[in-house]
Amino acid sequence: MEWIDTHCHLNEDAFSPDLADVVQRAEQSGVTRMLVVGIDLASSRRAVELAERFPSVFAVVGIQPNYVQSAGANDLSAIEELSRSPRVVAIGETGLDRYWDFAPLDQQIAAFEQHIELARQRDLPLVVHCREAEADVLTVLRRAAGAAELAGVMHSFSGDLATATECVALGLHISFAGMLTFKRNDALRSVAAALPAERLLLETDAPYLAPAPYRGKRNEPAYLPFTGACLAEVRKAPTETVAAVTTANARRLFRLP
Repeated sequence: MEWIDTHCHLNEDAFSPDLADVVQRAEQSGVTRMLVVGIDLASSRRAVELAERFPSVFAVVGIQPNYVQSAGANDLSAIEELSRSPRVVAIGETGLDRYWDFAPLDQQIAAFEQHIELARQRDLPLVVHCREAEADVLTVLRRAAGAAELAGVMHSFSGDLATATECVALGLHISFAGMLTFKRNDALRSVAAALPAERLLLETDAPYLAPAPYRGKRNEPAYLPFTGACLAEVRKAPTETVAAVTTANARRLFRLP
């Protein structure tokens, strides 16, 4: 079976000691493509460097909402330049975060809208971060979708079915991470069971959110099949079917070879 990890952070220090082994383990587990995502200018540059080093790695560049206040005045222009690399397949992660108090909401919204515009200018999909800010994110997305249908993904989705359904209606995909496997997440599993198959994606968000049976440990792309197996179980579908569908969805959205 083939899998695609649509969101991981191999550019973080947690992977510095054994990065090549991590990539090799992923490939041996059937994870043939990994999208390494930036959260600021430095990590976005690192994502591009890794994509140029490993054929199975592609980059996503952007400034995550918790880092917009600390970003330099020219950082978004530098992100735009990075996005011209042929190894960059999306803009992000961007979005809104009300859980952490690292950046005022108005600054987050302004940066979110700038990322949406950059994604449209570059004809690239958008990777959206949302933490305890579903209503605010939907407000921004509705406004943006008034100009043209959106292309992108709600990453590591943890919201309700109404939110997911509206995101799909706006043109977005929904990506599930290791949280799908957590024992007390029946509500999230019911969301995953109800969504259209052609909008489903999988991710690890490594090194975070390791799925059962690795919960609490450093996550890595090789663990993606555990989340995939859980998605197959809740959708009452063969694991091979879920692998094929989510892989095809990722290839189509991110235009992966």
